[in-house]
Parts: sequence; C-alpha cells; structure tokens
Amino acid sequence: MTTVAANHYLAGNYAPVTEEVTAFDLPVIGELPAELGGRYLRNGPNPIADVNPATHHWFMGDGMVHGVRLRDGRAEWYRNRYVGSAHVSQVRGEPDIAGPNWTGGTVGPNTNVGGFAGRTWAMVEAGGTPVELTYELETVARNDFFGTLPGAFTAHPKVDPDTGEMHAVVYAPAQWMDHVQYVVVGTDGRVNHTVDIPLGMTMLHDMSLTGSYALVYDQPCTVDLELAMTGRFPFRWDPDYGNRVGLLPRNGGADDIVWIDVPLGYAFHPMNAYDTDDGRVVVDLCSYDAMFDNDLLGPFGDSLARLERWELDPVRRTSSVTVIDDTPNEFPRHRGSLTAKPYRFGYCTAPAADQTTGWPTIKHDLATGERTVFDHGPGRCAGEAVFIGRPDGEAEDDGWLMTLVHDLGAGTAELAVLDAADFDRGYVAQVPLPQRVPFGFHGNWVSDNAVPEGS
Repeated sequence: MTTVAANHYLAGNYAPVTEEVTAFDLPVIGELPAELGGRYLRNGPNPIADVNPATHHWFMGDGMVHGVRLRDGRAEWYRNRYVGSAHVSQVRGEPDIAGPNWTGGTVGPNTNVGGFAGRTWAMVEAGGTPVELTYELETVARNDFFGTLPGAFTAHPKVDPDTGEMHAVVYAPAQWMDHVQYVVVGTDGRVNHTVDIPLGMTMLHDMSLTGSYALVYDQPCTVDLELAMTGRFPFRWDPDYGNRVGLLPRNGGADDIVWIDVPLGYAFHPMNAYDTDDGRVVVDLCSYDAMFDNDLLGPFGDSLARLERWELDPVRRTSSVTVIDDTPNEFPRHRGSLTAKPYRFGYCTAPAADQTTGWPTIKHDLATGERTVFDHGPGRCAGEAVFIGRPDGEAEDDGWLMTLVHDLGAGTAELAVLDAADFDRGYVAQVPLPQRVPFGFHGNWVSDNAVPEGS
C-alpha cells in the first residue's frame, strides 16, 4: 500500500489499514454504562489498493466502517468492514454489489454511517446511493430508499426529532450541473417529498434544518473542470463565486427561497440551527477562511475552522456573524433531540494541521460562553464526539460523549466514553481496540431500539 510522506493524507494515522478484523469480548478500562445497548459506528476513507500520492485526495478513499457493539456494560465485539462498491468488488475479483448505482461511481460511501427506519446505512456526499449494511456491518446492497429516491443523496441528512423524518439537501455535480434537490424521507424509509433548486456546481457538503426552513449552503468551492477532466477530486476554492445561504420553507418551492449573503469562507459542518421568536434564523457552524486553495489533497492545509454563530434575517435579507471560538473546531455535534430547536451545549474536536499534537474534545456552553476542554494527552487525537442522552435525564448535557481516540505514538485506537456534564471526571470508560483506526469522518451511536440486532 502506498503511504508516502509526500501526501500528508496517506501517512501516519491517515494511512489505511489492510485487514478486516473481528474481535470479541474486548477489554474495558473503567466501567461502561449499562444503559448503553447498541453500536458505535464510524465511517471513513481507507484505500483498498495503491493510489497515486501526488493526486490522491483524502475524500476519495474506499469506505470502511468501524463498529463496537456494547451491551450490559460489556464491549462484545469490534468489526471493521469495507463498504461494498464497484471498486472494492473489482479489486477482490468479485461481481459488483447489487442495487442501483445512479451516478455510476466506483467508490462506495465513505463519509457517514447511521441507523434509520430500522436499518443501517453507509452514506456519501455528491450524489452516491446509500449502501445498506447488516447489523454486523457486512454489505447488503445499494438501497435507494426502496426505489423512491429520484437521484442523488448525501452524507449529512438531518432527522427531525418530532416527526422522525429525515431531511437532506443533495447534489451530484456530474449529473445535475444546474440544480440541487431538497429530499425528505419518511419514517418508513421512503422518499415522500422533493424540491428541485436551481444552483451551480458548488460543493454542497451539508445542510441545516430549523422548524421553518431547510438551509441551502451555496459556497465558493466549485467544480474545477481541469481537475475533473484529469480524474482528480474536482472542487477548488473560487472566491469570486461569493457565499450565501438559502432559506427554503419546508413546504415551499424553489421560488420561495430567501437568499442571504454571508462573509466569504467555507463551512463543511453546521452544529445546529433554529428559528427565533422574532423570525430570525440562528446557525452555529465551523467556518474556514479558504478551502482547497493551495491544498488540493485534503481540508486542513489552507486554514483551520473556527466556531461561528450566524444570525440570518429573512425579512431584511441580512446576516451578522459572531465568533464563538477562534481556535480550531471541527466535527460539531449536539444533542440530537434538539435538532432544529434552541439548544445550549455543543461539542467539537480540535484538529491540527500536522500529526505532532493531540486533538482535544471541546464542550461549548452557548449560553454562558464557557469553553471546557478534555485533553486526551500528548499525541492523542479525538475524533467526532457523539452525544448519547442518559435515559430519563433532565439536563441537556446529562449523558455521555462517545468518540474514537487515536494514540499517534503507540499506533493504537480506543473507544472512549466521557461524561458530557463533567469532564473533570476523566474517562468513564475506555475500550482498547485490536487495531489502529485511521482518521476518518462521521459516525453515530445506533441503539438497539433504533436498529435491533439481526436487522
């Protein structure tokens, strides 16, 4: 496997692992909360074959899902499995996986993984069809929501905690060069609403949801035809494009969108958004000064993101920006039951551009401005922190944070459980994993109530 220092995103803990491992009865340091019954899942890029280090982009690696199954205070198993795709099948000398491949893409979903409608889904941005996985993370098939998805999907849908519906703004730059689409998936796993939105070939990585609106991010990373024609990751910084957010009424059409200009920059990931009583929209997100300008191989070479609050006025069509934290913040999360609602606490990791320092976990009190840091130690890097509420808990932060912690010096990884309300407590539990886990993207806690064992 090619992992040379010439490409930062193929070296060190970005380097792929080569084996699919199954391990049972994992050791536990501390005590896993007995209430945690389900799976922690995380997806990320892991090239299965040699790549060209001069042109390989981190976002283009084959998808690999890592999972840890917890039950009754035990860590019953760890598994890592490639997400099925045309490319993985080709390398293995096997037939392509079943299911419609709408974009014709060869790389499988490598960006997110979660549970919805009683099934496990691996997802990718830029239009690829989700791939359904078994409880044990084996590939079932591509699943276009049982034949109801018109075309593209995304890695970053938002689930409305009141209706249970999944909302997404999706794009496919090679297939849809002049529009994107708002998609709503019902609790039965079938699409029940779509709206086509005229838009150019922007990198539309994520969306936000409020009680009133679906937010469409139209940002200055656009398709570079020269890169696309050579088969490279096609997006590049385009500051002349401008930067704006569209407020699409949930039950409205494209003509009802209110477009609001925002300062130049790029945001992969919003933390949360909500409507205010006076009709404004508040969005908290991680904002970069530039993206894929000089660094065409990954996201961290041009700038690191700070946490900002955008307040959008749909009547005046104006925006105001407040910097919440000007230190590095990424992979923002919040309590899922407060998606699209006012909330107080958010959680981020603090990535570094190199692999010489640790990546702490940060808790933000958005009401008081207090910033609390969980330092995992020298050379120990935490990924995205997923919040799991304590059953019958009353406080918003009454629950746990679950994340992977990568030890760069030891070349190891562990599943870590923190007390979201009390960082001073230290680790609630640590589950050392049987192999290194490369840096990756997104995942979720999928309880057995949401996706039962055997599904």
